Amino acid sequence: MLLRRRSRSAGRTAIAAVAAAAVLALSACESGSAGTTEAKGDGGPSVVAPGKPGEPAKTLSAEEARKALPDNSPNSADFSYAQMMITHHQQALEMAALVPDRAGSEPVKRLAERITAAQQPEIGAMQGWLKSNGDGKDAGDHGAHDHGAMPGMATKAQLDQLRAAHGKAFDELFLKLMITHHEGALTMAGDVLSQGNNVQVEAMANDVIAQQTAEINRMRAM
Repeated sequence: MLLRRRSRSAGRTAIAAVAAAAVLALSACESGSAGTTEAKGDGGPSVVAPGKPGEPAKTLSAEEARKALPDNSPNSADFSYAQMMITHHQQALEMAALVPDRAGSEPVKRLAERITAAQQPEIGAMQGWLKSNGDGKDAGDHGAHDHGAMPGMATKAQLDQLRAAHGKAFDELFLKLMITHHEGALTMAGDVLSQGNNVQVEAMANDVIAQQTAEINRMRAM
């Protein structure tokens, strides 16, 4: 299912790239720069836009090229994903921060370092996206999400238990909680790939799927 969703995202991205190239070429033509253009029968500018694999190229007018650009407006699913995944990632960082003083094995310590190195920049990217696109209230999102609404989140009791553990007991509990946490992130990413509308959010969700699937497999092998 996730592979199908990633294909959908890749298709949207390819269509956007083709249409954007057409619009850029038309803009160059209209400003007097060279471009892959030709004159239409009505004398207006046009562009030859490459087709998708297996399809012929198309000659588009300026208006047709602009209309070919897919609607990339964020919807409520996009905003909810970014807002909730920031909180979701922050808990993973909180759990990873416990590792240096409590873990008994070097592989668990290295895993925690990788989680921190990956998820801290992802939080920054999602915060930047929200800053650029607004808080989501106009898209029907109210920006308030409790932990219970996010799959995979550890409870307060589980976090307290993790803080109290050391050595092998800590390692086992940390891996158990983090696998569940990552699985929750995969669920959230899959949901936004099927319900969201913004290409940037889709790209971030696909990064989460790739990164955390690999980490789940690594943790299960420990």
